[in-house]
Amino acid sequence: MDINVVEVYYMRLEVGKVPNDILKEIVIDKIKHNRDEVILRPQIGEDCCGVDFGEYICVLSSDPITGAINEIGQLAVHVSCNDVAACGVEPLGLLVTILAPDGTTKEDIDTVMTQLTNAANTLNVDIMGGHTEITRSVKRMVIITTAIGKVVKGKLVKSSGAKTGDCIILTKTAGMEGTAIIAHDKESELINVFGVEFVNKAKSFINNISAVNEGVIAGKFGVNSMHDVTEGGVLGAVWEVAEASKVGVILYKEKIPIAYETNEICKLYSINPLRLISSGCMIITCSDGEGLVRELEKKGVKGTIIGEVKEGNDKLIMEVGTSIESASGNNIFKIDPPGSDELFRI
Repeated sequence: MDINVVEVYYMRLEVGKVPNDILKEIVIDKIKHNRDEVILRPQIGEDCCGVDFGEYICVLSSDPITGAINEIGQLAVHVSCNDVAACGVEPLGLLVTILAPDGTTKEDIDTVMTQLTNAANTLNVDIMGGHTEITRSVKRMVIITTAIGKVVKGKLVKSSGAKTGDCIILTKTAGMEGTAIIAHDKESELINVFGVEFVNKAKSFINNISAVNEGVIAGKFGVNSMHDVTEGGVLGAVWEVAEASKVGVILYKEKIPIAYETNEICKLYSINPLRLISSGCMIITCSDGEGLVRELEKKGVKGTIIGEVKEGNDKLIMEVGTSIESASGNNIFKIDPPGSDELFRI
């Protein structure tokens, strides 16, 4: 056997989500479609599945929390509920699996369960069941949640629905979740650099990581696609929407809102805020972007038009006022597929 073949076959993967090309090859392409009732199936960019139950479609999504130490219970609720909300659906229930390392105390489990139940209560979501286990298979606590919702047939929003001419809208600011995680986990280090007030503000971003509100608002407004922004950040989410929808996109860098605290933390650690995990933000595409932004703002949600959907397959980010024809390598860049999140570099 050629040695290059051996090297490729035993290639070690980076920490974080499995790269999309490998995910498709060794996971998605192996899944057989056996049931007609399953109408929304696994593909790159789609985080939910949909099951036909007659008048309604049942929407489900499952996610782990692996990149955080603090507030993991709150994060676990919101990441899965955000996925369901990205289908324009209000989540109604959660299944929760807790895998805790050897040495975990009763108080540790109690703390996490308090976080889980408090977050679920704020969303009017029931924790319907799950599993709790102490195991030597993990080094720190891992929580996996599966969120469930329902939507009237014909009202389901997919990541793969973006259409040429759509505006691309981002809710809130890029990198919020990553900012909060870093501020919690590196608190002492950051206080020495920026002070207590700055770090407390950055930590408070954890209170804004639910995107359920904007998902439901956008679903009622009528949009073509939605995708919550998780690992891989804003650029990763936009790439996945474009890939799933088989369209091109152009983003305008200066229009992407980034909080001061996020910018400063990212500069300190030399990471890209647009590639930083960003639960709480939603990428939405629709024909009436300005109308949606007004509707969101009426309900207290900041929305910003950051780009547009184009024909073709090009996924680009450029400076405002730049045209593709006049652009040079200094002010226009290709958006690459999402890789390991910037959070894992710290």
